[in-house]
Parts: sequence; C-alpha cells; structure tokens
Amino acid sequence: MKPLSRLKGAISATGRLAPILRSGLIAGVVVAAVTYPLAAVGGLGLKAGADFYDSLPAELKSLPPAQTSYVYASDGKTLLTNFYEEHRKYSPIADVSENIRKAIVASEDGRFYEHNGVDAKGIARAFVANHTAGEVSQGASTLTMQYVRMALRDGAQTPSEVMAATEQTPLRKIREARLAIKVEKELSKTDILERYLNVAYFGHRAYGVFAAAQIFFSKLPKDLTLAESATLAGLVKAPTAYDPAGSDQTAATQRRNYVIDRMAELGYITPEVAATTKKEPIKLKITEPPNDCIAVAKQNNSWGFFCDMFKNWWLSQPAFGANPGEREDNLRRGGYKITTSLDPKVQDIAMDHVTKRQPIGSAYALGEVVVQPGTGLVKAMAVNRTYSLDQDGNGAHTDPKRYGKVKGNYPNTVNPLLGGGNLPGYQAGSTFKIFTMVAALDAGMKMNTWFYAPHRYKSQYFAGWGERGSCGGGHWCPSNASGSMTGNHAMWSGFGKSVNTYFVQLEQKVGADKAVRMAERLGLKWRTDIDQLQASPGKSKTWGSFTLGVADTTPLEMANAYATMAADGKFCEALPVTGIIKPDGTPAMMDVKGKQVPVATPRCRQEVSKDVARAATDAMRCVTGYGAAKGGCGGWSTAPGVYGMVDRPVAGKTGTTDDTRAAWFVGFTKELAAAAFMADPDNPFHATGDYNAWKPIETVAYTLKDSLKGKDVQQFTPPSDNILGKKPANLPKMKKKKKN
Repeated sequence: MKPLSRLKGAISATGRLAPILRSGLIAGVVVAAVTYPLAAVGGLGLKAGADFYDSLPAELKSLPPAQTSYVYASDGKTLLTNFYEEHRKYSPIADVSENIRKAIVASEDGRFYEHNGVDAKGIARAFVANHTAGEVSQGASTLTMQYVRMALRDGAQTPSEVMAATEQTPLRKIREARLAIKVEKELSKTDILERYLNVAYFGHRAYGVFAAAQIFFSKLPKDLTLAESATLAGLVKAPTAYDPAGSDQTAATQRRNYVIDRMAELGYITPEVAATTKKEPIKLKITEPPNDCIAVAKQNNSWGFFCDMFKNWWLSQPAFGANPGEREDNLRRGGYKITTSLDPKVQDIAMDHVTKRQPIGSAYALGEVVVQPGTGLVKAMAVNRTYSLDQDGNGAHTDPKRYGKVKGNYPNTVNPLLGGGNLPGYQAGSTFKIFTMVAALDAGMKMNTWFYAPHRYKSQYFAGWGERGSCGGGHWCPSNASGSMTGNHAMWSGFGKSVNTYFVQLEQKVGADKAVRMAERLGLKWRTDIDQLQASPGKSKTWGSFTLGVADTTPLEMANAYATMAADGKFCEALPVTGIIKPDGTPAMMDVKGKQVPVATPRCRQEVSKDVARAATDAMRCVTGYGAAKGGCGGWSTAPGVYGMVDRPVAGKTGTTDDTRAAWFVGFTKELAAAAFMADPDNPFHATGDYNAWKPIETVAYTLKDSLKGKDVQQFTPPSDNILGKKPANLPKMKKKKKN
C-alpha cells in the first residue's frame, strides 16, 4: 500500500482525526489533503481558507523581507550605525557558501530536490512518528512550506495577517501547502533556497544567513566553514534551545553533529569528513551589530549627535512615507545603504577643539557645527557631551527650580543641542546683524549707508514687556557695548565693531519685518511661542530688538545661513546625506516640481544676488582682521585674531547676549562655514561670562584651519562698485562732552 493510502486508512480506521487535530499532535497530517479535491476534506473551514488565498498577493515571491539599513560616513565605508527591526541583509546565493546551502537542506528538508513543495513521504513519516510518540516529535513542513510561512510573516501589514501566517492550526498547514505548490511552479529550487536562506531566523535577532554569519562568526556567508554552516543550520529548528552562545554548548554541539551526519547520509560530504568535523569545538566570534544612534561605537561616541540629526531629517522626508511612523518603519525595514555627509576627519578636529576649550563634564555646553557652502552638507557636529541615555552619574541641574529634583543634562545626554531636533536653541546675539545687513542690501541699500551711532539711541520701536533698554515714552533705547563705538559708521565698520545703535537705525530704514523675513529665507525657524508671535506678519514690523539676536536659533541654522554668503548667495538646506541607495541598487527618489530626483540631491536656491552676498562678506571680513576689499573697517574689530589663526581668507561675526548668557562665533571661508556657541542648555540664565567669549572664536578658527590644511586657498570675490554707493559729503560730527 502506498504511504498516502496507509495514512488515509489509518485515519478512517481510528476515527480519531478531530481529537488529534484539536490536540495539535499531528497537525501536519492534514497537509496530505491538498493532493485531493478540497471537497473531500470537510469540516476544516476550507471556505475561509479559499477566501484567504484570494486575498494573497499575486506573487508570493515578490514579498520583500525586512532588511537592515546601513549608515556610513562620507567615505561610504566607515559604518556609523545600522537601523533594523530584524537584522538582515539580502545575499544572492552566489555569495553564500555551498556548505551552508547543503547544511540547511540536510537539516530541514532532505528530500527538497525531489518533491513539488509538499513531501508526501515526509507527511507519512511524521504521522507515524507523532502518533506513536503521542506528541509532536517530527514535522512535515518542507523547506518550501517554511519559506512560505516566513514570507507571509515578513510581508504581513496588519496584526490579522501576522496571525494568519503564524497561527498553529491545520488550516494554516493547508494554506502553506497550497501556496508552496504554487511557488514551486514559479520558482526554481535554487531561487527558493536563496529566499529561504535570506528569511530564516537563527536567533540573536539574526534574520537571514548574512546576519547569522556576521553575528555568530563575524564573517561573510561565502566564507562559512562546514562546521560553522552546520552550527547555523541547526539553529533554525530551535534558535534558543540550540544557542551556541550560551555557557553550555552541549545541545548546540549535538544539533550541529546531527546536521553533519545528515549531510553525510545525503552524500554531501564523506563519512571521513563528517567524523573529522564533528571533533571540532564550536568557535564563535560574536559581533553585536549596532542598532540606532544610541549604538554608535564608543570610540566615536560624538557621532551620535550627527546620527540623531540625520534620523530627524529622515523622519521629515515625504519620500520615505506619509508620516513619521511610516518613515521610521521604512528606515528600519527598507535595506538602504545610506552615505552621510559626516566627515570623520573634520568631526575629530571639531571635537578636539571643542573639548580642549571646554572639557566634557561641564554644565556649560560648547558646541560647533561645520557645513559646506554651496551644498548644505553637514560635515561635523561636535559638543562637549557624551551621547548617552544614562543620566545616573550626571551633575546637579543648574536651574534653581529643578536643583535636587532632577539630574542635569551633563555630561550624558541625547538632546539635540546643536540643531536638527525639537529644541528651540539659544539666543545668538549680534550674529543676527547679518540678517539686517543682507535685508538692507537686498532692498537696494548701499554699503556706504552711513549713520551717526551714539552710545545710546532712542529707536522708533517700543519696548516689549520686561524688555531691557526701555526709555522715555516706552521706547526701546539700546546702547553699545563700548563708548568707543560712538561715531559715524557705514556697513563695514558698523558690522566689524558690532555697533548696536548703527544696526538699529539700519533696521528702521529697511524695516524690521524685512530682517525677520531674511532670516527665514536663510533657514531660520521659530520654535518658541514668543518667537512665533514676534515673527508673525502683524508683529514683525515692530520687532526692533530682532537685529540684536533675541530670538532662539541653533548652530546648525547659523552655520548654514552664513554659508549662503560664502556660496555667493546660494542657500542650501542643511543636508546630512550624499547618497541613499535602495536594495535594488537604485537611488531613493523624491518629487521636485513633478520631476523625480535623488533624495540626496542638494536642495539649493539663489536666495540673494551674488553681489549682495559678496558685499555682506566684505563687511564680515572686517570682523576677523582679514580686512575689507572695498571699505574701511574703522581700525579695530571684535575678533581681529581670527585671520591669523585660520591663515587664509575668512569672514564671520561674534555674538553675545545680555550678561553674556551665551557667546557665539560664526565664521567661514569659501570652503567651509562653522558656528560655535557656549551656553548652559539647562539654565539659559546661567551666564557664561565675558571671560569665555574667546572659546567659540578659537574653536571655529582652529577647526577651519585644521580642516583645510593642505588644501588650495580660495579667495573671496569682492563686490561690484554698484553696490557700494558713495560716502556722503557731510556726515554728522561726534558730539563733544561738556566739561564740568
């Protein structure tokens, strides 16, 4: 009698089919029913089964398994981290050792090359063994059926689909069997084996042979030895029970040796090779692949802040999903190769100069961002913090209201202190004068726009509630940092000396709203309620203090805004990637005005004219001691030593807030722009003091110098004479003080 006939007879004779199915003892037995008309197997809910198959994808083989996304530095080789739910990378079978191919077949389905997806002999053998043992001691699922189950699991989009793919019922077995037969008609055995190897679970979050080879042996699948292959193949049946990474390898060794014996029985290896291999101990070289930003390598901990900025950028991109949840799922399952803009050399340089001037462990944060003009590529993000969630050893909170109640965010934090996240940032002081100057130039005003700047000036703007500098009639009356600033100034000396009363007059002439709009055009966003209110169309015309930097911003935004001047007026959005490649080898695309372009394409626009940008740069050269090409800087400036430090053409701006609660410097060459700040992120009223103002200046200057060492010097292009204007013949004279 044929096996199927004996099986059918046994079921008929005993009359125990229903109890056996309910107990789950030989659920695999019903697979035999797929070789008969469906009507012959009653009472199993086959109508529901048919409906399930009607709703399946047209081709199961097209279901993509989740794959790990790999994130690299700008060289495309240095790994920053991975993102995954299930660590997996697809490996073509040509890149997989023949040892593991044969070991999997021997372990899971010795008749794989003989059946059509359902193994009738295997079903009969399992039924007899399970019925005799009174429990499930053998399974009847073929390798193809297992692939179907795993592919349905990986392709599930809803909880009900996951349950349908994994539920332990006879109906699921029938579903798998029917689909396995269909798969065998459409795919070759080699294709099925390749797909199986890439979806099988080996334990330790390793899905697929690539991840398994990497995690257990730190090697590629093509390099797996016979002993290693048998070890991995043995894991598929029960990854936890046969885990070789445990303290006791007895079960893992026995399972491995079973696989080796099966390979010998099938003629894949000789008995002699089997005997020799079984004597080898299991030798592991465990690798724990990093997952998410918090898992960056300890020696490169500072990369975590850049990684976090990249992740936030990804979650904002419509190209990767309709909402942040979909985008994160795509990042963790999409199998992308992501090459970021992070330059490890520049990052190390920036981190070195930051921590030399303000060591890790201080409540005061000193941070720096470096970007590339003309592309917006973020090259470095350094801050004197350790990227970590562990705050157990952190210092006391510096806010008196929170002191003793919660820990401070130093030295450990994951807060996006440098930008690219949801923190509002810090007031940036006089670095904001760039927005007033560029707005004025963009409106047609000339560099030779002269004002007499007294030490204190009564502006047309009214002081806000609680705003410092209120004077007669409720007007806002700002003053300069030094009496030596009093006198006549054009844009060169007004900017170089950071003359507040000059810039308030310039702002009045062009309109405070124009300065606010220019800041927005150059990439600033308003994150606090008060900034959003003040920047609104109805209020921005009266926001006189805007030019003195009372709004919050981040180093990332400021570096990018100043980089626009270095790029002759071309503004580029901050971009953390240079390439994003999908598993099929094609670039990830986005829609730009109805046209598909790579997501990693720089997003630039000519925001102001070249002449406006060059004129602003000429004034900013006064600050650094480099000197203007077309105007007079007035004999001194706020950071005259920068040119000597950088030793190449450089422009920039210092900035301090009231009581020096924060100190800033933003500087740029033609090649790089950098912004550094110093403040207490936990308590903005915890003043850094004037004595610390040099730290952001030196940090930027020496970062630029060292990052550009050995590279050709690029010169700034002077502005045209058309934008200069003429110096007035009669300028107001400085008022002499009366003698007592």
